[in-house]
Amino acid sequence: MVQRIEIARAMFSRGGHFSAEGVFALVNTEHSETSKATVYNTLKLFVDQGLVRQIHVDPERCVYDSMMAPHHHFQLLETGEMIDIGPEDLEFAKMPPLPPGTEIADVEVVIRLRRRA
Repeated sequence: MVQRIEIARAMFSRGGHFSAEGVFALVNTEHSETSKATVYNTLKLFVDQGLVRQIHVDPERCVYDSMMAPHHHFQLLETGEMIDIGPEDLEFAKMPPLPPGTEIADVEVVIRLRRRA
């Protein structure tokens, strides 16, 4: 239980976007008692409980976002850094028709950026 509190403190006191490895490093700078398994299990619990959002930035990597208010992201491809985009800064002119019996639960946009050549 103490380890979960330390993980929450590390994430919520700073805010932002964290990889599981980043959370592991943050927590273990103060207490080297938290295992990677505990970090991954706690992050899954936080996602399941709606405390953080899991953002899949590519097929092999995800980050955890401690800001739960609706928003979108820029992702810098060279560094993996995520930058928040306010929902008021992105407009949709059209949404596709939804399959029968469904409704939109959430819309999350990740705009991937690279440096100009």
